[in-house]
Amino acid sequence: MNNSVEAKDWPWNWEIDPSLYQEKNTWPTISVVIPSYNQGAFIEKTIRSVLMQNYPSLELIVIDGGSTDQSVEMIRKYADHLDFWVSEKDRGQADAINKGLNRASGEILYWINSDDYLLPEALYHIGSFDWNTDMGALVGIGHKVDIHGQVQYTPKVPELGYKTFLNWVGYGNFMQPACFFSSRAWKDCGPLNENLHYCLDVDLWLKISQKYTFIKIEQDLAHAYIHPDAKTTAERERSRAETALLIATYPGGFEPARQFLYKESDQLARLKKLVRNPLIKAARKIIKL
Repeated sequence: MNNSVEAKDWPWNWEIDPSLYQEKNTWPTISVVIPSYNQGAFIEKTIRSVLMQNYPSLELIVIDGGSTDQSVEMIRKYADHLDFWVSEKDRGQADAINKGLNRASGEILYWINSDDYLLPEALYHIGSFDWNTDMGALVGIGHKVDIHGQVQYTPKVPELGYKTFLNWVGYGNFMQPACFFSSRAWKDCGPLNENLHYCLDVDLWLKISQKYTFIKIEQDLAHAYIHPDAKTTAERERSRAETALLIATYPGGFEPARQFLYKESDQLARLKKLVRNPLIKAARKIIKL
């Protein structure tokens, strides 16, 4: 099945045929954690995109940070299908994910934010892969989409590994909702650093890649919404700056981080010079009038 275009009415009016999973007698347990806070407009679709996979060995955990919108109402609607859920104040996204993953019992672990959603057959592709002992994570293709589900951006996933991730802000990045990792890697390299606001996932990938391999697959796995309240949309420059600072703390990371910050500094200098241009100043006055 080609998921490059979102399937019509997924995950509202149809679900994956359970017969898809008849090719094997046993499937590895996949634990999915959904951290949530005031994403009531999106969370139902996130939950359904997991449940409608009909994956035969699924553990689904929702950790809500004490939402004040309709999120809790949506979670309660699916409570009978959840292995665990809670709504209580936490210390932020990393704390919520850590809570969920530390409860998870699956061989394969994953978190998906409550404004993202899985694509059809995503869990089938993950569960049917041969996860060997050296493998830390499996990365597929993720897309950024607008509020109507139209693809706006698809990062080209590079060759995956520690040295590539040191260039995360320039070249070596992929979308977090397209990455699943082993419980073995989590036990060795977790938990998430709660002091990081934006790049908590990058920190985990760097740690895992120092001990385990990352494997790339060509299947479309997830969509992430672009909307004003998304951190990566609203605070993109801060996210990039924090990521560069993080990378500088890793062996071999100082130079890539410095080159990125130099590049950003040069771009800012060019913008300042452009703003001081007399023609630009004149145009701004005309626009203001």
